[in-house]
Amino acid sequence: MPAPHLNQRFRSLLQKTLHASLLVAGCWLAGFAWFIHDAQQPPPRTIHADGIVALTGGTGRVETSIRLLANNPNTQLLISGVDLQTSVRALLPPSIPPDVAARITLGYQARSTIGNANETAAWVADHHINSLIIVTAGYHMRRAMLELSRTLPGVALNPYPVTPPAMEHLWRPSTIRLMGVEYIKWLGALAGMKRNPSH
Repeated sequence: MPAPHLNQRFRSLLQKTLHASLLVAGCWLAGFAWFIHDAQQPPPRTIHADGIVALTGGTGRVETSIRLLANNPNTQLLISGVDLQTSVRALLPPSIPPDVAARITLGYQARSTIGNANETAAWVADHHINSLIIVTAGYHMRRAMLELSRTLPGVALNPYPVTPPAMEHLWRPSTIRLMGVEYIKWLGALAGMKRNPSH
């Protein structure tokens, strides 16, 4: 039979492990709750910058960025991460004024958030931009701002979150799963993981 002191040590270790696991789980869930709340924040009423970047991959991002561009006559717009098969005519609404369309650049290089950041950095340098409006989904904004801040340390970044249809039904399993994936990706980005542009 095991010695009594070994059983006591095992129970003590098991209890400490359980407490640590509960603490980690509690912190994770509290952070996830904050992340969901943060993802629902509305965009600012008024915002101005030298440039606008829309990160493709979700509903409403391109339309919102074009509307912001029309309201900022001295601003340039980059639509980053455009599919190689997508033409300008297919992406932009036919009613867009020519002077607005002339200020739009389509970026075909990015295939990830890190790729968006690299593509944006090159465009910002080419256009001598000092401030930037970031247009993406609310649940993607934290990770996008983090990656962009790493490639654009001297540029002022202003978030302009878009609310996609999924966020209108927050407690659907598919939405919770989406939010969980984005939360984990953001935590990974904070830890400096997946700095390969293909991720």
